[in-house]
Amino acid sequence: QVQLVESGGGLVQPGGSLRLSCAASGIGSSIYVMGWYRQAPGKQRELVAIMYNGGGITYGDSVKGRFSISRDNARNTVSLQMNSLKVEDTAVYYCYMLRSVGPAALWGQGTQVTVSS
Repeated sequence: QVQLVESGGGLVQPGGSLRLSCAASGIGSSIYVMGWYRQAPGKQRELVAIMYNGGGITYGDSVKGRFSISRDNARNTVSLQMNSLKVEDTAVYYCYMLRSVGPAALWGQGTQVTVSS
């Protein structure tokens, strides 16, 4: 059974840092893309950062220069280091993976990140 398990969310003050991690199990194939999306209340899910298995990275405009994504292909894990957090970063963060067999798109259950003083 495929599972994506996220960890690391929580409450942090503006300007603080958090690190999210996601571990996948039962994948059974190559993973082309690993990354993170987020969804704030009343808003659409948006890209935070994704990393391709060739090393290329795409960041959402609002997090460039503050967030950093990394992945461990051997362990099927992806992490997101979030620095200089802002109130507007508050959202549920979802781990995302795209694999080579169907169903190709995989999502985690989500982890809450709240930035508040």
